[in-house]
Amino acid sequence: MPFSRPTLTELIDRNQSDINSRLPGSDARLRRSILSVMSYINARAGNDLGAYMDFIAKQVIIDTAEAEFLKRWAAIWGVEEKAANKASGSLPVTGTNGSLIEAQTLMQRSDGVQFVVTADATITSGTATLALEAVEPGSNGNTESGSTLTFISTPPGVNSSAALTSNLTGGTDIETEASLLARLLERIKSPPHGGNSEDYIQWALAVPGVTRAWVYPKEMGAGTVTVRFMMDNTYPDGIPESEDVELVQAYIEAVRPVTAEVYIAAPIAGELDFEIHLNLQDTPAIRDAVEAELRDMIRRDAEPGGTIYLSRINEAISVANGEFDHTLISPVANVTHATGHIAVFGDITWS
Repeated sequence: MPFSRPTLTELIDRNQSDINSRLPGSDARLRRSILSVMSYINARAGNDLGAYMDFIAKQVIIDTAEAEFLKRWAAIWGVEEKAANKASGSLPVTGTNGSLIEAQTLMQRSDGVQFVVTADATITSGTATLALEAVEPGSNGNTESGSTLTFISTPPGVNSSAALTSNLTGGTDIETEASLLARLLERIKSPPHGGNSEDYIQWALAVPGVTRAWVYPKEMGAGTVTVRFMMDNTYPDGIPESEDVELVQAYIEAVRPVTAEVYIAAPIAGELDFEIHLNLQDTPAIRDAVEAELRDMIRRDAEPGGTIYLSRINEAISVANGEFDHTLISPVANVTHATGHIAVFGDITWS
């Protein structure tokens, strides 16, 4: 039988009854009596203690532990919280030949996100390529090609702003508690087996930014292991870039069995487009809800070389808030992707 924690009102009533039973002739229920005040104080202390015990009861069970308690449980099982990483990349700037851009020079995006030059650079033939790193770690530092960065204090002889010709990538947020708990529970359910398929998945997921991973034994021949992974919270389509592949490769190389030849690869995006007619009701809010459900379905179901089933597409549309009836015009059949290709959300045509 589960323990029923008394409410504050019940504790006050118990305290007053206890005082009255042990001090004949007294009445702890008188509104402004000292005994009434004491009963309230004791009840409040007992209620606070009960709240603390409720909190501790959650922390001693792994799947309800929170914050530093969850991190400690994870550390006991050898699962470390994934730290936030800084975005980095390069930026070409222009100016007068011989002009110096020193390391630690600051630049910023139009929204105020700042980046620091990590190495000295000198203008040669009118240009110089700066090595940049976000000042603060996190996915917010990832910046698309074409974005403009501006010097906070422009070095002499250098133009004050420049446009990126390649993405700034690699910025990842600190791991969420939900993600850490999921990896911890998976570690408990699937302990290390000296390099089986589950081990490779857990190794890939231990790298900051990696959200999904798959392993394909012998895909490249006997003795080989191929690992593909996604970074859904880092890039709009989740497809990792070459720098991310190198990081995962380096991590797995350090822990893999010495006899395995490991290939790490980013899946190839296969955009999945839809044509939908909303019957009965068609509003911008319903369209947004349908798109959100389709994106979520693709993230749940898609895997390299896998199939997105027509029934799952229709189901995702049907559960969208406000949708009552629809006609799925395209696709007209299950969509199967080739080896190494993965479904990513493309576009919706509203018929």
